[in-house]
Amino acid sequence: MNAAAPPRHREGRELPPVAAQVDATLLGIDAGLDWLLALNPLGTDALWREFEGSGHARVSPLRYAEPVLDLDAMRRRLLALPMDRIESPLLAGLLGEKQRDLVHVLDLVRLRGTAAFIDASVALFGTVEPELLALARRLLEQVVPGEPLEADLGVDAVVAAVEDEVAWYRGQVPDFSLDVVVDADIGSLMMVSNGRLYLDAGLRLPSARLQPLLQHEVGTHVVTHYNGSRQPLRQLGAGLAGYDPLQEGLGVLAEFLAGYLPGERLRILAARVIAADMAVRRQGIPAIFACLHEQHGFATDEAFDVAVRALRGGGLTKDAVYLRGLCELLEDLGQGGAFEPLFAGKFALRHRRALDRLVEEGWAVPPRLLPRYATAPGFRDALAQCRRLDVSELHHAHPTPLPLDLSP
Repeated sequence: MNAAAPPRHREGRELPPVAAQVDATLLGIDAGLDWLLALNPLGTDALWREFEGSGHARVSPLRYAEPVLDLDAMRRRLLALPMDRIESPLLAGLLGEKQRDLVHVLDLVRLRGTAAFIDASVALFGTVEPELLALARRLLEQVVPGEPLEADLGVDAVVAAVEDEVAWYRGQVPDFSLDVVVDADIGSLMMVSNGRLYLDAGLRLPSARLQPLLQHEVGTHVVTHYNGSRQPLRQLGAGLAGYDPLQEGLGVLAEFLAGYLPGERLRILAARVIAADMAVRRQGIPAIFACLHEQHGFATDEAFDVAVRALRGGGLTKDAVYLRGLCELLEDLGQGGAFEPLFAGKFALRHRRALDRLVEEGWAVPPRLLPRYATAPGFRDALAQCRRLDVSELHHAHPTPLPLDLSP
């Protein structure tokens, strides 16, 4: 048996009628509201050339594709849901949280490019707490980058590796699938949105980072989407309210468990916190760039990328959740928190007890799939090590042979 095979799958029981209706409607609205793509800046390569040509002093306003969304109709559907008739207080609480979350997401898209956007972002993702900002500064002082690596892999090699991942998962569960979109303008090397994997057409990365990034995107975001979509409470596929910190914390942890989380990756997460804080204080791309490049030694392309991400929509605080979520996850694991149930779907750590109650009621079941790295013989030792580490220690100085067997 695999080292971390999930419990034998069992079927749950159907949600009661009103709860099922609300769950399905929320899912439909969520699926039609691809807010991450709506906030993805267009033409970032041209923006960089303009910014570089100005001596890093000026940059044009960010541009976005026009979302084909009727935001007012979505809001009316959300607010018309019969929340007061949901049969279970447990389900009413979880679905009510999600309803409020989606209202905030609608505000986020509606207010894109306005001065009020930052307030909508803070309402959804929170601001940057003083403790988190202090940690980010400490990491930038203490953590040194790893050795430089040649970016020797392009998008074709990444697509081939993704196909291998999909084939492995399909060997565990035949209905596993993944849409892959190669896009020339996604503003990120790779990202998952609504269960779909987007790859930058021009991406290049070191071979040592390929498996860690796949375990982040596919082994975390896609696997939890798969598991959650097959729960009786299907909202676990789209994500309960506030699920982002745990998702991103698990994703970064996967990079470490897969064998190579370099120091510069941890520094980037810290830089994102710094940038999010500066965005909340309404500082622009040139100021954030100068802080990261001149004060903290980031390369110009890295500093610009982090600055643009922080100013998406007008100031998106989501990037602070990576480091916050990683810290919260390490604290939870350090206190003996169970690992496998975290893959039952997309939820927040605060939902652990609610998830246990959902399982007791039959409205959630253990995950059908665990990430590929969790089936390897060395996984338990690697996870035990993570339970003892401070976040400042969660990185590798240089590439090492993968400690986990990732063969099919």
